Amino acid sequence: MPCGNATAWSRVTSPKSQKYPSMTTTTLKPEANPATPDGLGPAKRSSVSQFLANLGPGLTTGASDDDPSGIATYSQVGAQFGYGLLWTMPLSYPLMAAIQEICARIGRVTGCGLAANLRKNYPRPVLFFVLIAMTAANVFNLGADIGAMGTSLALILPANVMLLTVTFGIISLLAVLYIPYSTYAKYLKWLTLSLFAYVGIVFFVHVPWRDVLRSTLIPRVVLKREFLMALIAVLGTTISPYLFFWQASQEVEEVKGNRGEKALKDAPSQAAAQMQRIHTDTYVGMAFSNVVAFFIILTAASTLHTHGITEVATCAQAAAALRPIAGRFASALFVCGIVGTGLIAVPVLASSAAYGIGEGCQWRVSLEKRPLQAVGFYSVIGIAIGTGLLLNFLHIDPVKALFWAAILNGVVAAPLMAVIMIMASNRKVMGRFVIPPCLKWVGWCATSVMLCVCIGVLLSWKA
Repeated sequence: MPCGNATAWSRVTSPKSQKYPSMTTTTLKPEANPATPDGLGPAKRSSVSQFLANLGPGLTTGASDDDPSGIATYSQVGAQFGYGLLWTMPLSYPLMAAIQEICARIGRVTGCGLAANLRKNYPRPVLFFVLIAMTAANVFNLGADIGAMGTSLALILPANVMLLTVTFGIISLLAVLYIPYSTYAKYLKWLTLSLFAYVGIVFFVHVPWRDVLRSTLIPRVVLKREFLMALIAVLGTTISPYLFFWQASQEVEEVKGNRGEKALKDAPSQAAAQMQRIHTDTYVGMAFSNVVAFFIILTAASTLHTHGITEVATCAQAAAALRPIAGRFASALFVCGIVGTGLIAVPVLASSAAYGIGEGCQWRVSLEKRPLQAVGFYSVIGIAIGTGLLLNFLHIDPVKALFWAAILNGVVAAPLMAVIMIMASNRKVMGRFVIPPCLKWVGWCATSVMLCVCIGVLLSWKA
């Protein structure tokens, strides 16, 4: 049964998108193909095109993961602990990729988002708990991201911080209401390319690669409150609840937006191709996210920490990490990254909450519908952005707010992941497409890691 009337925001990256019309054509014999202008042979060009065609919701999700909350958290962790938490990146990569693939499978197999599946197959209290926890985390994260954008832009513009913050909140809301996300994000992603400056800095500063390699490959855990809070913040910003709902909903929209595609429970013949696409798409998207995160930690450790700055209390201090490569333009480069990722992430945060609540209440959930055609859905988006914006009037430090948003995401993620794992293993929900043993094992490992760190933080507060 269809769940909602959504059409794909990520349709531009769909395997059958008109952006790549030649991907569905039959490859001609080599002798019938002249040399291509780029120098690639037909087979090579076809394989590259096919690889690009397989990138869709997972790549969008990975790009959304490095939001202002992530940048602030990774900068703080690198400044405070140096290279000591680099090992979290290779550890978290298979865990985050597995849980995101599981969410994508649920959406593609059932043709319904996470909340719709909870409503149909589980007691209402479970649905209410998940929606309340996810929405609370999203709203706090929204407020922190909007506040960070305003505070960051104030580094280069002589304007009132609160005025800039309110402006970003209004822009984000109007963008969701009136601009298709595929169009909106296509241009904003150019701003997020500034994040690769964190990768380039390793060529401009001294990096003790032996120490970096050792810290990356050998986990070191300190059973102290500050360390455990930093650990759950890192895991919470890489394995975030809103991404679970977002990727599942995007897979549903892929089904709705592409003629001939159906939920795999209704069209099992499509399973092999779609499962392979989901796997490739998710692991590439999560790799993109993790590589950027790794270098943000490395950059902060190599610049801020080595110069005795162990507390990132302001956006200006976070921007200082870019000074070796950008000089006096460091603030401008930092602002591009924060504003670009923030303007992309805010609609994702608000919409993932709206998808969850809308599916749970059986509303029409579609970002392609006009606001008056999906009043409840857009009302949730407006309330979420508005509430997040109001949190900024509590005068919470934006960098600390971003850090605490990551911690809240980590705390909320653990029970939500347990619910997702149970759902993905349930034949009543997934039919013959319950997740395979290997994926189930990694998914439960990810859930256990998040739960153990949460318990560790709670125990350290009591100590």
